Amino acid sequence: MPSMKTIKRRLTSVTTTKKIMKAMNMVAASKLQKDRARLEAARPFFAETQAVMDHLRSHRDAAPNAYFKSREINSRVYLIISSDRGLCGSYNANLAQAALAHMNESEASMKIIAVGLKGYDFFRRQDREIIEHCAIDNASYADAQRIAEQLAAMYNSGGAGEVYIAYTKYKSALLHLPQVERILPFEKAKSEGPPMNFDCDIAAYIQQAVPVYLSAFVYTAMLESQACEQAARMISMDTAVDNASDIAHDLTRAYNRRRQAGITQEISEIVASTSVMK
Repeated sequence: MPSMKTIKRRLTSVTTTKKIMKAMNMVAASKLQKDRARLEAARPFFAETQAVMDHLRSHRDAAPNAYFKSREINSRVYLIISSDRGLCGSYNANLAQAALAHMNESEASMKIIAVGLKGYDFFRRQDREIIEHCAIDNASYADAQRIAEQLAAMYNSGGAGEVYIAYTKYKSALLHLPQVERILPFEKAKSEGPPMNFDCDIAAYIQQAVPVYLSAFVYTAMLESQACEQAARMISMDTAVDNASDIAHDLTRAYNRRRQAGITQEISEIVASTSVMK
């Protein structure tokens, strides 16, 4: 049985850890509010750009464009959006496993652009070809635009037959869904409602609209992932605080029992000594 000194030292360590976890929980909750505000502001813009692309997908004159034309799939590029830090439960593991399972469905060559250091570390250990990686902290629209331009350039040059994005979609503070979606080429859609009219040449319009759509998609996916990361960290830290409280309670009881046993033993020795002296 451990000594009182050992129990006291463990209790102090657990109490200190509990305070740290509580502080991290509060920081994650504060960051989640900011990330949700950014996400809610970005979603309407992405929804509008997506509506325009849906009209283009169903337009008969858009079919010959390279962005809408099916091609032989010899290579794929995956944009993986994870976090830079841990202590967020299974957030990164769920995303990585979903992306890895999707990759294993095809025998085409794979290239990865990793946004977030955890995803980079995971796929580097899997011996996957990573052509670029960067951190996700303080991601801006300019960063998303740069990545979108790189993806479009690889697709147009033939370096990528298909382009996929893997990220985590924010539904609520308790629900985060890993997603793997194809962003290039666009799938042909059935026409719904009257066709959209274009004053300029539709090919020229596509060349201008697609980069904006890709940038909006990548930026929104980054914001979705950041919100999910903070929500997952908040839940993880809250669970850690509860576990620390349980451990501290058990250690306190063990310390009190050990202390009571010591007091009882001392009283017994005093009583025994008094009886001997008499």
